[in-house]
Amino acid sequence: MLEALLTPFQILVEMRHLGGPVVLGIFAACVLMWTIVMERLWFFTGVLPRQAERLLQEWQARPEHHSWRAHQIRKAMISTLNAGMNSNIQLLRVLVPMCPLLGLLGTVSGMLAVFDAMSARGSADARSMANGVSEAMICTLTGLAVSITGLYPVYYFRRRIRHETERLADKFTF
Repeated sequence: MLEALLTPFQILVEMRHLGGPVVLGIFAACVLMWTIVMERLWFFTGVLPRQAERLLQEWQARPEHHSWRAHQIRKAMISTLNAGMNSNIQLLRVLVPMCPLLGLLGTVSGMLAVFDAMSARGSADARSMANGVSEAMICTLTGLAVSITGLYPVYYFRRRIRHETERLADKFTF
């Protein structure tokens, strides 16, 4: 049982050893990205319906809905809900393209290690080059894999925000 729980940690240590220190940054970005995804899912399924219902009841309890002031209050209520839906989405949109860039940073550092090994030995020894190339490719792969897993959640949340905002605007009738 304990071995099964430690397996992800062992994989992380092995990836850190094979891919260099940049892999830790990519994994940190991955953990942050998926924490935001889980938080947003929780918000959309649990928090947003309650907030929307409360504001809708406030709106329906108003005696008048046709004045300029009522329209502004309606806009403010919808804007409040929209701001809650958009919370942390920008950070998610930054993390997705940042991961391949971190992978590129690892690639460059791995290739620098290759060139350093070549200059230290004075020749292009395949064994000394293999470690640097391996580090470079693992960083690239890790950055791309993390980024690819975050593409759909970004698309999903942007589409859902647009849909929910329109749906809520339709519920707040005049």
